[in-house]
Order: sequence, then structure tokens, then C-alpha cells
Amino acid sequence: MIGRRTDGTTIRRPLSPHLQVYDMMQLTSALSISGRITGVVWTIGLLFLVWWLVATASGPGPYATVTWFLSSWIGVLGLVGLTAAAWFHSLNGIRHLAWDAGYGYDIPTTYKSGRAVLIGTAAMTALTWLIAIIAWAR
Repeated sequence: MIGRRTDGTTIRRPLSPHLQVYDMMQLTSALSISGRITGVVWTIGLLFLVWWLVATASGPGPYATVTWFLSSWIGVLGLVGLTAAAWFHSLNGIRHLAWDAGYGYDIPTTYKSGRAVLIGTAAMTALTWLIAIIAWAR
């Protein structure tokens, strides 16, 4: 982009990179975008939590409606997705905290920690739902 300094002389200014400049097949780019997406999913999940809390306080009718929805196949699928988003966002946040402390910037460590986030997300989501199913079966 061509711009002008305060004295009027022209200068070439860099354009801010956006999604089109990232190679989404690259693990680091995919995890970066996924971290932002899971933050949005967390927000949507909080809306469902508020819906459930308000319905619980409103009485048996509204509570039954929320329970029906959350126990339907689409509700359970949404809860599993929310669980995965929660674990991914949390584990990726820990990864970013390590970066903030100055650790893990080299490329091999970045890829190892990225794979660890993905494996940890899958394992913790499965473990969470295994525990939930065992608790519900009692």
C-alpha cells in the first residue's frame, strides 16, 4: 500500500496479513485459527449454560424443555463439540502461556506442542464423556 508520511513524502506500507496469506495445511496456522474459533464456541456454550440456569430457576416446564433438547441427538452432539472446544481452548491456552514465558518458540517444539494439544483434546474429551456416561448410568 502506498501511503504518505507527515511531511508528504510517499512511503510503501505493509498490508496486514489476513486469512488468505496463511497456509491452512500448516499445523501452526490451523491451530491458531482453531483457538479463535473455539473461543467463539465457548461463548455459544455459555449461552446454553445461561439457558439451562434460567430454565432451572423458572420451573419444571422450561427445565423439561432444556433437558429434552440437551438430551436429543443434536444436543448431545453439541455438548460433545463444546467439550472438545473447551479442552482444545484450555490446552492451547496453556501452550500460549508457555510461549508467553519464552518457551517453545523453535519450530520442532511448536509442532510437538501443537500435536500434544490435538492428542490431549481427543483424549480428554473421550475421558470426560466416559466419566459422564458412567456417572449417568448409575
